[in-house]
Amino acid sequence: MASYEIIGSREKAIAIVEIEDNEKKRQKEIANEIMKKHKNVKAVLKKMSERKGVERIRSYRLLAGEKDTRVTHIEYGYKLFLDPRKVYFSPRESTERQRIASLVKEGETVMVMFAGIGPLAIAIGKKQPNVKKIICVEINPNAVKFMKKNVEINKLSEKIDVILGDVKEKCKDYYGKCDRVLMPLPHKSELFLDVALKCLRNGGWIHLYVIKGEEEIKEFAEKISREINAKNFFIKKVLPYAPRVNKYCIDFML
Repeated sequence: MASYEIIGSREKAIAIVEIEDNEKKRQKEIANEIMKKHKNVKAVLKKMSERKGVERIRSYRLLAGEKDTRVTHIEYGYKLFLDPRKVYFSPRESTERQRIASLVKEGETVMVMFAGIGPLAIAIGKKQPNVKKIICVEINPNAVKFMKKNVEINKLSEKIDVILGDVKEKCKDYYGKCDRVLMPLPHKSELFLDVALKCLRNGGWIHLYVIKGEEEIKEFAEKISREINAKNFFIKKVLPYAPRVNKYCIDFML
């Protein structure tokens, strides 16, 4: 069987499909079935690899439809312009984005590491219009281009700063200036905790995303909490990743 997710809007959307080995002979038929069922889907992409490289991009194969796979995805009233072939984006994390946005207080300065096309920053800017500043650092030039467009179309240019580069270098300009740091790079975020800590003023919050087994997440969170001298922490399951393995966000209060 094939599973798929849809990115886009009523006007134009892209379906991204995973096809099991026993269904490969039917893959074009499956793509056409998806487009028939969802009239707004203008192209179907098949996942051909895991996310790879510092830019976190998958390889895809176009099974059916248009070659132009740029779409405007809409969630909670804001718009996100992207091309899934060039950038990382997960439509399934919209609820988590709203959770984080609801935590941000008036007057905060927020650092978003590994910001992608800017969905967390846009969610925060729309949910908390009195945020002082949101700083977004991203290493993928294509993602930065889309992020700049997203900031513009959502009318958040005064609130969001978009920075191209490596967080280890670019975050130095913001040491001691942030109230909250978001780290949505689940396989490697913990390697950048030293940078996140330096970005914080006295106290604040770090939101660390990780992929961990159900049996190990609490022990892992306790270990990190001790290492960074956190006052408290809260574990939130974001999405399933594999059997008994999930994507989590750990909210550390410093």
